[in-house]
Amino acid sequence: MTVIMMEIYSGFARVYDDFMDAPYEEWADYIEGLWAENKPRLVLDLACGTGSMIEILAARGYDMIGVDISSEMLAIARRKSPDVLLLNQDMRELELYGTVDAILCLCDSLNYILEPTELAQVFALVANYLNPGGLFIFDINSEYKFREVLADNNFSHVEDESAYIWENFYDEDSRLNEYHSTFFIKQGENYIRHEEVHIQRAYSAQEIKDALKGAGLTLLGEFEELSHSPPREASERIFFVAKKSD
Repeated sequence: MTVIMMEIYSGFARVYDDFMDAPYEEWADYIEGLWAENKPRLVLDLACGTGSMIEILAARGYDMIGVDISSEMLAIARRKSPDVLLLNQDMRELELYGTVDAILCLCDSLNYILEPTELAQVFALVANYLNPGGLFIFDINSEYKFREVLADNNFSHVEDESAYIWENFYDEDSRLNEYHSTFFIKQGENYIRHEEVHIQRAYSAQEIKDALKGAGLTLLGEFEELSHSPPREASERIFFVAKKSD
């Protein structure tokens, strides 16, 4: 068996859509509801991954741009949406050709930003490329999810031609969560083993609010996933909606 140590979302990119159970269609409906009074034309999907949300929103008539740090993920996104502009960039160094009407950052992508100063930097770049009155909608994994759900647990999943083992470790002092992921991907008659280590940081709601305020973005709401209710203590994914001043 061949074992390959990979950059994050490189080997995983090939099986990401097999294992990712995000409710993209429901998220799209939810986001369109949030846009109801200020429907955008041009939308940036920041950390777009394999482009599932881009594909859905483009089919609904939105002009889309995608940005992701993983060239492997973008290669898959390109096959789904060949006419969409896709940029291989780190969100901490975002550089667009102009401004956009709305920005999304989903699938807990912002938890991958490990330093509060870098989170503030991302938000400042979002504000820079967002048109006045535009909305910034994003989600994060909550502290509760890291501490109580993922914790120091192991997870596994098997598909017809791939499988993964996920060993999780969460440190409450640093608020850093490590995912040690091993993927087995069938190639011909053999399985190739890929190993990746992912690290995410738990952010408090106050840290998010402070970073938004520092970037000149106004927080409009903080919601439990797919609802318009405030997060509960046991909420695992929290959505935030912020606006750039008119």
